[in-house]
Amino acid sequence: MSQADVYGQVCRRVVAGALSGYNGTVVCFGQTGAGKTFTMTGPLDYEQRGLIPRALEEVFQEVGRRIEHAFSVHLSYLEIYNETLVDLLAPPQAAPVDMVMTEDPGGGVHVKGLSLHLVHNANEAMQLMFMGGKNRSIGSNTLNRHSSRSHCIFTVHLECRSRTLSNAEFVTSKLNLVDLAGSERLRKTGSEGQMLKEAVYINKSLTFLEQAILALAERHREHVPFRQSKLTHALKDSLGGNCNTVLVANIYGEAAQIKETLSTLRFASRMKCVRTDPAVNLHVDPVIRIKELEAEIGRLRDELAFYNTLANRPSMVSEPLSEAQLAEVRSQVQRFLDGSTKEVQILSIRQVQEIFSQLKMAFQDQQQQVQEVKAQLCQLAKEWDTASSNGDLETISTIKSSQLSSSKGRKSREKSSLSKRVAEESPVARKTTDGPGKSKTQLPEKEPPVPEAPADGQDGPDQRADGEQSQTCALVTKSEAFEEFKLEEGRRINSILHENKAMLAKRRGLYRQLTDEVNSVKSAIDRTTAKIQSRKDVQGAAEKQDDVLMLRLKDLKNEYRQIRMAWKDMQAEVNYCQHLVDQTRVCLLTEFETWYKKTEEQQEVSMDKNSEQDEQSQQSSARQQLDTLGDESNAESFYNARYRFYKQRNFK
Repeated sequence: MSQADVYGQVCRRVVAGALSGYNGTVVCFGQTGAGKTFTMTGPLDYEQRGLIPRALEEVFQEVGRRIEHAFSVHLSYLEIYNETLVDLLAPPQAAPVDMVMTEDPGGGVHVKGLSLHLVHNANEAMQLMFMGGKNRSIGSNTLNRHSSRSHCIFTVHLECRSRTLSNAEFVTSKLNLVDLAGSERLRKTGSEGQMLKEAVYINKSLTFLEQAILALAERHREHVPFRQSKLTHALKDSLGGNCNTVLVANIYGEAAQIKETLSTLRFASRMKCVRTDPAVNLHVDPVIRIKELEAEIGRLRDELAFYNTLANRPSMVSEPLSEAQLAEVRSQVQRFLDGSTKEVQILSIRQVQEIFSQLKMAFQDQQQQVQEVKAQLCQLAKEWDTASSNGDLETISTIKSSQLSSSKGRKSREKSSLSKRVAEESPVARKTTDGPGKSKTQLPEKEPPVPEAPADGQDGPDQRADGEQSQTCALVTKSEAFEEFKLEEGRRINSILHENKAMLAKRRGLYRQLTDEVNSVKSAIDRTTAKIQSRKDVQGAAEKQDDVLMLRLKDLKNEYRQIRMAWKDMQAEVNYCQHLVDQTRVCLLTEFETWYKKTEEQQEVSMDKNSEQDEQSQQSSARQQLDTLGDESNAESFYNARYRFYKQRNFK
């Protein structure tokens, strides 16, 4: 089969796909001396030229035919020598550049620091190809006098834009032509010194390539070891990604190389099991796209202004609001919240956004005020508990007056009306209005006097009311209320939460134990593999291996698979238990919030009732004491002075 026939059957379809926007890769794989470099580049004879020259000729021929599209062609030539990246097209006088492989957000791989060269015709491309081939690392062994000592990737970067359409879309593609170094058996090649070191790196990278192919062949495999070597990492998007990939297996025809031939064919059969998903690489030019969007915005503004003119509507403002306009919007929102106006005039979308922003700020301010009020109530509750436990009646009265003075407008109005009513109905006030000869001293219209404490062994009406409702009216902190809720109404949910936590802790302990076992077995596998590799290096390419170590390695791998399956199952159980704990905790907190809100409402109602009862009892007590004293001359002055004293102490 001639080189032209090989190109027609192997490479022409891949090149046509690259010109249409699909990534393509052609890989030559085989034993050293089997003809990989001959197939890929060919000799200096034009009739025997290889795949790369023929692909470059066809690319530029097709570019000349497609006059309705503008193509740009760039070339790069990468060499992987002893796991080191080398730019074969770098100028000889240029300083060496550290090249690093990075992954694109779309999943592709590119080499940072690798030079790209723009070419306009096939002649320029051929010159770069020959220059890169001259810089390759080549050695000699018993099987091949011109053996490639490195892997080479010749890449053609294509970009296609339409000449007839003015849209921002364009197509890109990559054509990778890979010439792999040949696998070697040291017993046959007789490599020594630097050649031996190169052969070790070559065989190692090809082994990692085969492992990646095996992993890709398993469709349900979660992890593919692309990063084990520079070769597999560079070919990541070519092996199992968005690419049309073709493998050329180069083999010997002699019977003496039958083992290497079978190994190459087995690799090719595994490669056939790998699935790729090629797709057109369509991109959008951001600069052109921005210009198109700006032009479209201008047309829409003109159209909107035209419709507003036909409908006799004022023109909509699309520019940012000025400082004066922002101040006007704030004023309108403030009047709307105060109730002085019922609607806000809308003129533009930006005004609507500013209105919502102002409403959000007002809501946040209201929330902050509510939090401050809650903090004050919690502080008063703590003082109330301390005073109640110490029996300090004066402090209780002070706290009570603070609560009444800090209540809302409704309660203040009720308290004001109640004070006026008490002042009008007080016996001292009645005495001053009954006769002209009596003193005309007027009492402040605030609160009724506080009655004297009952004698020992007797319970006054206020004391009995406080004794009956002390549990309801006492304010506690939210954390204390939560602890009480967990012991009473939320006892069942709390017990379920503790059970779920115990089950989660048990599963986590088993999970950590299995993790340790997995790590220990993995370490044993690594040690056994290292022993086998060290014996291989000492014995050279001898085919005899230690059966005990191989059996040990096989048993360890089986054990590792079993333990890892158990580890995955336990991981799922831990995640499920954590989900149960989170779900139970949310349920407990939700029930507590409902219970706590209901309890706060009940406490507020109870405190209002107690305050009214206290005022009524104080009023009735004052009446009774005045009635019992009759017409004594000093009674009125005494009770007026005591009323002022208690009033100042309670509402200071």
